[in-house]
Amino acid sequence: MKRLAIFVALSVVATGIAPAAAQETESQPGATPSFSPVTWERLLNAADEPENWLMYSGTLDSQHFSGLDQVHNRNVSDLELKWAYQIPQLDRAETVPVVVDGVMFITEAPSNVVAVDAATGRQYWRYNHPLPDDLRICCGRNNRGVAILGETLYMSTLDAHLVAIDARSGNLVWDKELADYRAGYSKTAAPLIVKDEVVTGMAGGEYGVRGFIDSYNAESGELEWRADMIPGPDHPDNQTWAGDSWRTGGAATWITGAYDPDLDLVYWGTGNPGPDWNGDVRMGDNLYSDSALALNHETGAMEWYFQFTPHDVHDWDAIQVPILADLEMDGEMRKVMMWANRNAFFYTIDRVTGEFLVGKPFAKQTWAEGLDSNGRPIRIPGTFPTAEGTTVSPSVGGGTNWFSPAYSPRTELFYVQAYDGEDTFYKRDEDYVEGNRFTGGGQQYNLPMDSYHSAIRAIDPKTGDIRWEYAVQPRSTAGVMATAGDLVFSGSIDGYFFALDAVSGDELWHMNVGRMVHSSPMSYAVDGQQYITIAAGNVVYTFGLRD
Repeated sequence: MKRLAIFVALSVVATGIAPAAAQETESQPGATPSFSPVTWERLLNAADEPENWLMYSGTLDSQHFSGLDQVHNRNVSDLELKWAYQIPQLDRAETVPVVVDGVMFITEAPSNVVAVDAATGRQYWRYNHPLPDDLRICCGRNNRGVAILGETLYMSTLDAHLVAIDARSGNLVWDKELADYRAGYSKTAAPLIVKDEVVTGMAGGEYGVRGFIDSYNAESGELEWRADMIPGPDHPDNQTWAGDSWRTGGAATWITGAYDPDLDLVYWGTGNPGPDWNGDVRMGDNLYSDSALALNHETGAMEWYFQFTPHDVHDWDAIQVPILADLEMDGEMRKVMMWANRNAFFYTIDRVTGEFLVGKPFAKQTWAEGLDSNGRPIRIPGTFPTAEGTTVSPSVGGGTNWFSPAYSPRTELFYVQAYDGEDTFYKRDEDYVEGNRFTGGGQQYNLPMDSYHSAIRAIDPKTGDIRWEYAVQPRSTAGVMATAGDLVFSGSIDGYFFALDAVSGDELWHMNVGRMVHSSPMSYAVDGQQYITIAAGNVVYTFGLRD
């Protein structure tokens, strides 16, 4: 951890705001029914209205916890399907819907959003964002969610735009280009509302881009600040990049962060350095790739950073959702950030200072002897990729990945989808060409895969110890939600959606929805009935207790 001020560009980038005429809104049955505008005060106190799910992670601390308890560990076996919404596109859905006063907003692949009745799934309107035919995207035509402020929705798009949409009508309000998609920039994550601004990251780490986090005025779409994730030549940490390698260094910011209103700090993770597997051309720690960052919301200046994997050569992005909580540790209340990292280590960090507090493996790893007193990994020699191939755990998918973990203030446990696996990693020489993939190698899974193991793991954030695990076979790429009913919900790639006891990890209910689950669950209530929603395949399924 280090405390310093980051380079922040306060000038508006050379892109403009498109006129509203660029929209494509389908003919619709009608505008959404009345809902109360989502003020900043409502977002600050989102936990006080658990009947709504007002943002991607539910609350600003990103705990992915529902305060509803109508469905609990004694009646969850009575869950049944209430409705299903079929997304027209065949791409897999990774969306986490937002619900406001009985209206649900669902993002659809590739960059669309639809408003539906949260009690029935009936559509009100759909907005389709026009996209070019020559997109450069790494890992699927996905969109993971929207943010809302007032009566306006904010959505990222695959062509690296941020759009504002009228939540009542589906009409476009403004359209802002953040970067040139032709160079490999894209956007898939839900933005984060902080006060009157929209904070958003970008994707494209496999294309030699330079990562950044932006904050835009929610009303006008004007850029307030930009924080570059790779320091330029005028910054001392630029020395952690050999030569000019910083120019194509990656460090994308492709998952939604968190916010602490008391500290006025935005927390965000950064992705792998580029090229992914050939670190010879970018010698050094490669700051601030694979890091957690604390940014001052007013200016974008960096208060501190913590780098999980210096000089990453295995594509272990640190883009996991940061979870914030206040914990009593060693007799003292600490404001902490909890992080299950793709490198297979779990961390508890002081979110005021960035001080390393706890670090232990939560998944199989063979690349480090452990962490030193500052949380820096102690690498095992001979684990870097080679031309012949080097086998290392975790796999390229990591000990976990982008899908949301959860924290329950009732159990004080952190829940994460974990994966034990290995890959053989290869490096190769590769020239950078703008708009082309820039990875410097590759990897392959080793067969047979009998030793590969996926599980939901409950971690004590005060010690890093695993309290229990629930095996998931063949594996899972789904997020986790905890609830006040002492339940943990998640899913698997073979189509199972299930509920576990949050204290013991025992399975209490499951249903095969027939489609791969690649998203994170959420919960809300309408007219006193609690619902649990999950996207699987290209369908959004919603469950509730039997009448």
